[in-house]
Amino acid sequence: MTMHKKKLHISPAWVFRTEDGELFEPVLFRLLKGVRDSGKLTAAAEGANISYRHAWNLLNRGADFFGVPLVLMRKGHGTQLSPLGEKLLWSEQRVKARLGPQIDSMASELNMQLQQLLAGAHPVLRLHASHGYAVALLPDFSDWVELDLQYTNPANAISALTRGESDLASFHFPASPQLADQVMAIYKRQLDLKNLRVIRFVTREQGLIIRSDSRDSIAGLQDLTKPDVRFINRDRHSGTRILFNLLLEDQGIVIDDINGADQEEFTHTAVAAYIAAGMADAGFGVEASARQFGLDFINLATEHYLLICHEDKLKQGNMRQLLDLMRAPEFLGEIDKLPGYAPDRCGEICTFAQLLASDR
Repeated sequence: MTMHKKKLHISPAWVFRTEDGELFEPVLFRLLKGVRDSGKLTAAAEGANISYRHAWNLLNRGADFFGVPLVLMRKGHGTQLSPLGEKLLWSEQRVKARLGPQIDSMASELNMQLQQLLAGAHPVLRLHASHGYAVALLPDFSDWVELDLQYTNPANAISALTRGESDLASFHFPASPQLADQVMAIYKRQLDLKNLRVIRFVTREQGLIIRSDSRDSIAGLQDLTKPDVRFINRDRHSGTRILFNLLLEDQGIVIDDINGADQEEFTHTAVAAYIAAGMADAGFGVEASARQFGLDFINLATEHYLLICHEDKLKQGNMRQLLDLMRAPEFLGEIDKLPGYAPDRCGEICTFAQLLASDR
């Protein structure tokens, strides 16, 4: 069947409205990011694909709107963001990080409906997964396999698989046998180990995300209990939060002793953006999110991130297409670009018992 490759992309957008109804253009944020990255308004305007004059007009309108400048220009020192400019830019980054998975899930659902309308009813591979940088690559290869990717926590993903509402679910657990046994025990009532099959995917590094100015005060989990260290946590239903709690327990750390442990974000990216914005000193998540925002990373655990399905689903044509993609050099090359990620015998099928035994 010839498929129509019309894809919808959804992005959040800010709107600043004056009493006169005047709107700011979304390009303002690209301009602010360019100023922060280059220190030059000319380079920032070029990067935002607008004229230098238009850039100045946007910044002047912003200054008039808020009553304070968005950038500061000093002779011989280039252009830099004002405190307000920094705050606006990081607010936009945090919104994207926080809403990204929900928006991507909605786009995936709409794209599936669009394809069904344009190309006629046909099977689409349904995947419920924890948000991650490697799994997010799969929809980019729609020429290989048509995928409806919905982001959710591990318990919900497994439940959807059990109810037949998805063909695949993601699952992740540490490569450490001791920690792996503890994670498996948490989900043992949900996992039908006899009938489930594992599709190996990637390993990823999990650990502390910190700013470079925190290196001297934060070197490990024990340092999170210092009164002056502010922490940002993952949501309590995430697999990453479960891993973090197990690591704390292993070191005898009480979570109530960590300042900010009750503050939660729902993705690795949102945790990193929160720290980069200066709102916390440390968080726990994957290395890729730390590097995305130029942050430091202290590695504490290696995880298997894999896909699981019922054995009979492996016979589906679109499942074979997915396996072909996961083994393809072009796809493996994209995984290699992700900091802290590595292909983990990608596309190989095994049982949980076989995978757990291989780490012992």
